Amino acid sequence: MTDQSRPDRTRHDQGGNPPETLYDLLVIGGGINGTGIARDAAGRGQKVLLVEKDDLASHTSSASTKLIHGGLRYLEYYEFRLVREALYERERLLKIAPHIIWPLRFILPHSAMLRPAWLLRTGLFLYDNLCRTMTLPKTRSLTLQKEKAGQVLRQDYVRGFEYSDGWVQDSRLVVLNARDAADRGAEICTRTRLVSAERHEEYWAATLEEVPTGERRRVHARALINAAGPWVAELLQDRLSIESRNNVRLVKGSHIVVPRQFETDQAYILQNPDRRIVFAIPYETDFTLIGTTDIPWEQDANKVSISQDEITYLCESVNRYFRKTITPDDVVWSYSGVRPLYDDHSGNASAVTRDYRLDIDHDGAPVLSVFGGKITTYRKLAEHALEKLSPHLRGLPVTSWTADKPLPGGDFARGSFTQRVDALTRRITGLSHQTATRLVRNYGTLVDTLILPGQNAELGPHLGADLYGCEVDYLIDHEWARSADDILWRRSKLGLRLQPGETRALQDHIDRRLHRNSADAVAPAITDQAPQTTEGGVAA
Repeated sequence: MTDQSRPDRTRHDQGGNPPETLYDLLVIGGGINGTGIARDAAGRGQKVLLVEKDDLASHTSSASTKLIHGGLRYLEYYEFRLVREALYERERLLKIAPHIIWPLRFILPHSAMLRPAWLLRTGLFLYDNLCRTMTLPKTRSLTLQKEKAGQVLRQDYVRGFEYSDGWVQDSRLVVLNARDAADRGAEICTRTRLVSAERHEEYWAATLEEVPTGERRRVHARALINAAGPWVAELLQDRLSIESRNNVRLVKGSHIVVPRQFETDQAYILQNPDRRIVFAIPYETDFTLIGTTDIPWEQDANKVSISQDEITYLCESVNRYFRKTITPDDVVWSYSGVRPLYDDHSGNASAVTRDYRLDIDHDGAPVLSVFGGKITTYRKLAEHALEKLSPHLRGLPVTSWTADKPLPGGDFARGSFTQRVDALTRRITGLSHQTATRLVRNYGTLVDTLILPGQNAELGPHLGADLYGCEVDYLIDHEWARSADDILWRRSKLGLRLQPGETRALQDHIDRRLHRNSADAVAPAITDQAPQTTEGGVAA
């Protein structure tokens, strides 16, 4: 596939008339909002170019708590519209991506010192009933010490509730949206940054730069989508010379991962004395994910990491509830991200709305900027973005199509997941059930193109943990992976299991594959004929 191939060379009229060939949309930002918009637009027949200065999901979109949820705590801030929309989206996403999104039950212990039980019960009743199409099990009250899931908690927690939400492999959700967009004709260019853009009456003329090589090119688009996340305001002001009518508020959220703290399948939602909540979630079979914090952030969004105070805060949050305690020494991995929230001028970072604001400036060719949002509502945000741009995009179908169309690999019934795992273990001799589960969980039906029929030799070289060459090659060829970090921390979480020497060997394998792909791409261009040229004299 040639997802990063050059667009058609175009002649540009210096008088300001539209070039002969241009994109309908130039999307800046390869997070969940940018890829979601690119997918929706490409599926409606638009010519789309998406550029991301790093890897897909390099920043905020891979640093979430990995939940597809309505946001139970947002009810406390009367965010009923946001919660209702998110709950409906939860149902849709569970259906279109059953491989990377699945239901999860949550235990909410009641603490007499915090929110009263009647308030929790009322909030959970609303949570169960705001979405009329809810298919997940509803809330039930618990006597905690009589439940297996409650016995891991300290004895002073007597009452509690169990409710439903969803879990997601967040960075894979981003990649699969990009993959589907590319399959529908979009051009996806990672490690490519917007240097500058000139605005004309009917189009944008943008200069792009490939980060690894410094090579630059000019492209043209009828409209520009600013989905740059934490850099949305900076891009408007510094690259587009547009004064924003809205502000973004940066809030750092950090998570820690520790060895598995409990054997139950449920996750836990824990109330803290500062009225914040922290989740403790089963993670990658052998671990527990704990987060998140809410810290105002005014520093460089490219350089964000967890502080010692945040680690201490998260450990104390867990120790307040669980019999088994943890210390900072138990942390095996941590990650932090900067959430670009729409600034509603709330005094408390935890109270800032998680809703989104779409700002369109059409003083000339339009630019639409995305402020805020949450991963659960990305698909709806994309619909709203194209609705706002519809007067400026020729031939754009009004109706979105993404609510029912599965993401790549998601074209199977959730109930058949176990059968697919079993079929894979039968097909590949010696493949463990755990590895087969991980592969089907990551790729769904795409696993049939990742692993060719045959014996273990078809898996390619073993590169550490349960990672084999065929999977790495697939991620390079089809999912824009270019480094060990891309594969170990975004396309998977195998970074928790590989040793440093294995990571270096993986990067060597990646470099060899990229070199071979580059040589294969260049080879057909070597001929005895002189290159043809366009009318403007540029080699075609």
